[in-house]
Amino acid sequence: MVAKIITGKSIRGALHYNENKVGQGQAGLLMASGFLADEKKMDFHQKLGRFQALTMQNKRTKTNTLHISLNFSNQDRLTPGLLKAVADRYMEGIGFGDQPYLVYRHFDAGHPHIHIVTTNIQNGGNRIETHNLGKFQSEVARKAIEKQYGLVKAEEQKKEEVYLLRPAALEKAAYGKSGTKAAISGIVREVVRSYRFTSLAELNAVLGQFNVRASRGAENTRMHQHKGLVYHICDESGNKLGVPIKASSIYSKPTLTKLEKKFERNKLLRKPHKERLRRVVDKILAPGDLTREQWAGELRKKGIRAVFRENTQGLIYGVTFIDNTSRSVFKGSDLGKSYSAGALMKRFSGRLHQSEKERPAERADVAPVEKITRHKGLLEGVLEELIGGEPEYEEYIPYELRKSRKRRKKKKD
Repeated sequence: MVAKIITGKSIRGALHYNENKVGQGQAGLLMASGFLADEKKMDFHQKLGRFQALTMQNKRTKTNTLHISLNFSNQDRLTPGLLKAVADRYMEGIGFGDQPYLVYRHFDAGHPHIHIVTTNIQNGGNRIETHNLGKFQSEVARKAIEKQYGLVKAEEQKKEEVYLLRPAALEKAAYGKSGTKAAISGIVREVVRSYRFTSLAELNAVLGQFNVRASRGAENTRMHQHKGLVYHICDESGNKLGVPIKASSIYSKPTLTKLEKKFERNKLLRKPHKERLRRVVDKILAPGDLTREQWAGELRKKGIRAVFRENTQGLIYGVTFIDNTSRSVFKGSDLGKSYSAGALMKRFSGRLHQSEKERPAERADVAPVEKITRHKGLLEGVLEELIGGEPEYEEYIPYELRKSRKRRKKKKD
């Protein structure tokens, strides 16, 4: 656990920063200690008033605010209850256990962390000394908490950060421009290590952002029957390029057997990030006057990708949300019925291009609004969202089989 303490002169500013994050769906109030009112019912002015009741008792002290962040490793298994216990234990350890403080859980970075806002002015006007607070009391408290709760040590966490590639820095694999195996291996290792996906389809949704795809092969092939797995480089449209490489040939060996174990673990690890994702999606949907393309664009500004899945007839039947901030992946139905592809498409149906609404359905039992348009202008606008979003993985067909199929086609012609 890495602890950072910032002292300041504006309790209003520190509080405003965190409350703004809550309003943007990037944070949530985790707990309020030393407040008489219900934390869920307090507004900004009630929270500020509690602190000002103390700071007004010592107007001579200008530096009266503490803004603390406790940063955790992605390997830590954190629950709201554990984070509250850590916050209490830490504040007690640095001598602020009796002070009022607010704890916010933030979701705006690639690692879990909380922010704590408090004041160093006690009831009666006395000031708590903050000189060397981070160097002495904080370090003692931090080490005790790491040991008590089994958290990754700050020293080890800093080593993790050296090797952590942030989503924006994951360079897309470009076939013919870099070594195929090296390009695939680097991306696959980082994605498998740091993203919380619970199925091969979800993994492919993430990999699709970086022009890579995993494939088990066709169901009747020996590779599929023996749970084999290969990784391909793909172009921007998801078409496979070049020769695939075996999962077992990558250093970390991200084979299907190993991935299946991660699927189960990730169901728990991604859970704390579900509510934040819901809040962001709801906030962007709230105006109700966005097209699907505009909605997806707003999501991308928050580090979230919405990948729609469609079948060969063009019917959209699923959506996957990739939160590149928390590195968690959810199917729409995992978030709730109102986040499923069907529910979302109904909301956007009135915003489709007129040409799409006038086009007859290809099947009598399917409404036109459930079709994804093939109109060139709109397709160019949504290609980015559709990367990696095919229903299942294109099966890897050996060269010999592809060649024989071409021969049969020529004979028929």
